[in-house]
Amino acid sequence: MVQSAALPANADLYLHVRVLVAIILGLSVTRLVSGIAALIQHPGRYPIWSVHLGWVAWALLNVVTFWWWEFRLSLVQHWTFGLYFFVCVYASMYYFLSVLLFPQDLDEYKGYEDYFLSRRRWFFGFAALTEALDVVDTWIKGEAHLRSLGLEYLLSVGAFVLLCAVAATTRNLRFHMLFAFGAVLYEISFFARNYGTLN
Repeated sequence: MVQSAALPANADLYLHVRVLVAIILGLSVTRLVSGIAALIQHPGRYPIWSVHLGWVAWALLNVVTFWWWEFRLSLVQHWTFGLYFFVCVYASMYYFLSVLLFPQDLDEYKGYEDYFLSRRRWFFGFAALTEALDVVDTWIKGEAHLRSLGLEYLLSVGAFVLLCAVAATTRNLRFHMLFAFGAVLYEISFFARNYGTLN
């Protein structure tokens, strides 16, 4: 049993957890980047869709920024199996999203638009769950950290979850386009304003 009062042991445990999280996130980045590379290599194989590419950009941005701000977990003094399990599940959400964005093949579909719309409930369900888990993850890093993000953070997560619920039920192409690119722009803005440094 790890002694919670021993700081070196906690530091070692965090490094242990970080390795596994890095593997999961590495698989996510690999899936997304290899998917983008395949689109460049074989642009005529399957018709691409700008909304799909928007969510690819959103997922890649989230995976990269997730790894950046997870460094704050090094401040956690008391690690438990429950906390370890939570972090692993949270990181795994990005792999699920990556696989949903780039399946092994699209033989059953006319292209990425047809595929994405047919699997939108799964994708937006996982996207909403990932954002909800982010609130727990932020709280784990400390109540002061959660408060530092302000009311905007909680409101934006709530709005995103609600928009995911709408996106999961509608095939309206204009809505999907606005949601995808709005999500990317907001993610860039939020990260730039709140996570430029770890100080």
